Formats: sequence, structure tokens, C-alpha cells
Amino acid sequence: MKLISWNVNGIRAVINKGEFAKFLAKHDPDIICLQETKANKDQVEVDLKDYHEYWASAEKKGYSGTAIFSKQKPLDVIVGFPEEIIRKYDLSTDKYGDPSKEGRVIAAEFSDYYVVTSYTPNSKGDLSRLELRDKKWDPAFLEYLSLLQKDKPILVSGDLNVAHKEIDLARPAANVGKHGFTDEERAGFERLLEAGLVDSFRELHPDKKDVYSWWTHWANARARNVGWRIDYWLISSQLKDKLQAAEVHSDQLGSDHCPVSIEIDL
Repeated sequence: MKLISWNVNGIRAVINKGEFAKFLAKHDPDIICLQETKANKDQVEVDLKDYHEYWASAEKKGYSGTAIFSKQKPLDVIVGFPEEIIRKYDLSTDKYGDPSKEGRVIAAEFSDYYVVTSYTPNSKGDLSRLELRDKKWDPAFLEYLSLLQKDKPILVSGDLNVAHKEIDLARPAANVGKHGFTDEERAGFERLLEAGLVDSFRELHPDKKDVYSWWTHWANARARNVGWRIDYWLISSQLKDKLQAAEVHSDQLGSDHCPVSIEIDL
């Protein structure tokens, strides 16, 4: 099976540019996970006749949002965190909004595994949402994934808004302590690995450098490949031996992020 994850930074824009159809025609994935769709289902004509579509849209129009498109119909689809996790970690409104109502998580259950995709809140340039990330979102996400993983293996994708190690961004020294590369965010990612998840790209390419999935619009960063690897496929460790390929499609345009994919024997 081939699974694709892509922060499209507005699905209507990437469709109108022709890049979405071009990419899918080339790769023909079994499952597509999207982040930052910025749309409700009724606002978009995706026209993917081979896929079942499932959307988690933000209450705020044109903001955030995730989606899963799958050739195989899931047994169930879960939008957002369970209410008990929302209450436990007080995932309530801050000055930016309510992260539990921003369409940031969606999961599809299949007979032998779950597929989850997440658009993790950005901690902001002034780190004003770092406390949310560190004390609320990351622990809630970890607990949610751990609950799913008790039932069956999981494949977790998305824009997790953190570069794990220095190899995962072009200029680590200049970005230590900045949003996306704080000790707190990196520790949150590490806890996902400690919970039995595997970074699929690093599993197959442990030392590969200069591979990034996001580039700022400033200073011609993408052309110069001054980027960050913040988009992931994490898989349960028991699936590790079934992993056949993990790629970052940096040549695919249409968004400030590029797609990331895995091929796995499921």
C-alpha cells in the first residue's frame, strides 16, 4: 500500500493550480491524508471517484482542517479527540481559538490498523502557543495515540510542526529555542517514539541530509533548499519490518509543504 500525507495549505488553491490532480495521477496512493485543507467538504469539488472522503473541518471558515481519502472504506472514522481527553488536558480556547474545534485530528479505522492525520498547532514566532503545545496538545495527542495503539497498530501522519533533530532542518544552530525547534517540542516528539512509534523516513534513511518538507516563502528558501522536515509518517514498531519505502517529494509544488509518503505491506 502507498500512503501519502500533504499539508496542502488550502486544498482549493492546490486543486486550482492543477498540482493536486497531477500528483495523484502520478502516484495513485491507496490513502491520502491532508492537513490545512482550509475548507469544508461542501466547498470543494475534489472529484476523486475511487476514494471515500472524510473531512475534519474547523468551525472557523477557511482555517486549519484535515481530511482522509481512502480507496478502501474504513470501518469507522473518528473526528477529533475523545471528549474525556479534551476535558483532561483542558484543550480550550486561547487567544488564537479552540484547538479542539479546528479540525486538527482525524482517524480512520481499518480491520488491522488505524490511520491518523494531524495538523499540530504552531507554537508561534513569539512562542505564545508553546505552553499549549507542551502542556496540553502534545500530551493529549500522545494519550490518544496510545489508546488507539492498544487496540491495533497505527500509522500517524501529518504536519507535526517540529523538527526532531538537527539533521531535520537546514540551519539548526540559528533556530535552537525558536518555534518548531524548542526543547519542549522536540521532547514531545521524542515521547511519541518512546511510546512505540517509528519515524518511517529515518528508519530507512537514518543519515540522509538536506531532505525537507517545508520552506518559508522568504528569501527564496525553497530554491536554495533552506527548509525543515516537519511532516511525518510515524508507524507502530510492530509494522517496522513491513515498511518498504519512505519518501519526501520535494519536487512537488503547490504548497509551502511537499508531500511525504510511505509504502508498506499491510
